Amino acid sequence: MSIKIRNANVEDAPFLAQMILKSSRAGKKDGMFDIVFEMNDDKIILDKLEKLTQTKAKSYCHYSNFLIAELDGKSVGSLCSYEPRISTKDQFALALEEVGCTDKVNDRLEVFYSCQFDLNKRTLMFDFMEELDGFMDVGVLKTLMQKSLLTARLKGYRIAQTIIEIGSLEVELFYKKLGFKIAKQQECESYQEKFGRLGLMLLEIEF
Repeated sequence: MSIKIRNANVEDAPFLAQMILKSSRAGKKDGMFDIVFEMNDDKIILDKLEKLTQTKAKSYCHYSNFLIAELDGKSVGSLCSYEPRISTKDQFALALEEVGCTDKVNDRLEVFYSCQFDLNKRTLMFDFMEELDGFMDVGVLKTLMQKSLLTARLKGYRIAQTIIEIGSLEVELFYKKLGFKIAKQQECESYQEKFGRLGLMLLEIEF
């Protein structure tokens, strides 16, 4: 079995929605998009996420930012890479507006924004690195990351970063095996109250 990596396209929206939701929850009952859409109905959330990957406003959730891993013709993993200077908070707000969120969504997002880092605008960010259950030991995520780093280097990037929750030990260990190191940690009381996690951790890799 060989893993094939390709750029995502609009037809991948249903699969990307699954990966985004799974990644955002990270083992918790609620994640970002449960809060953003103010519901726990997975069917409706997935429908909105499908639309979010296709909005005119190119937020970091746009399908064009994703790579897809395939195994025997089946989509089994995803990885998003984006530039913070392009996929800004404003673009995200516009994209959410396109899928029917009201102006008050920014109030709901404050629990995330209050626990964020000042990012280098020329740094490449990784997010939504996820795989289907049952494919954890075949190298899907490692292959996705290797491809992304190679592409990033060819585009002139030398540093990539990602944000994970403090206490996500398996995810942290995986990134460290790939060469990422802890750059910063931010403990946030509001984040802990909402999600039961101390806060967020910024990891980075130079390549």
